[in-house]
Amino acid sequence: GATPELERRTMVRAQLDDGQSLLALNEIFIGHCTHQSARYHLKIQETDEHHSSSGILVSTGTGGTGWARSINLTRAKPTKLPQPTDPVLTFFVREAFPSIATGTSLQSGRINRGESITITSEMNEGGVVFGDGIEKDHLQFNWGHILQIGIADQTLNLVVHD
Repeated sequence: GATPELERRTMVRAQLDDGQSLLALNEIFIGHCTHQSARYHLKIQETDEHHSSSGILVSTGTGGTGWARSINLTRAKPTKLPQPTDPVLTFFVREAFPSIATGTSLQSGRINRGESITITSEMNEGGVVFGDGIEKDHLQFNWGHILQIGIADQTLNLVVHD
């Protein structure tokens, strides 16, 4: 028979400054466990901002048909979502709250291979990071912890038959 083709699906990786990490096929969520306002500092390349929001979703192309898609559809200027094998992630800040201390200019964007976003927790307790909607399997993300999110070195390899 013919050699099966492999479809190499991009995965997202979140790495805490204490060495803990998470891999996900669809998306990684960063926020507060009770879904109250999450407070954090977000840095993307040379741009940074303090936020109070309902959290951040970082999605792969595989995740682009689910949660990320539903958030993207509500945006005035939707972000182009990648295909499952594209080496690109998209991120969405949910319900960013403007105040004297918090901004709303960083709401969504794309993360290419070799790039990352950095999130520093400003939550005293209850900060969480979880992948693919599995809240029970989460990393604690409390005050001062630093999280780097980018494209994982690993891919999920699907065997594609004709």
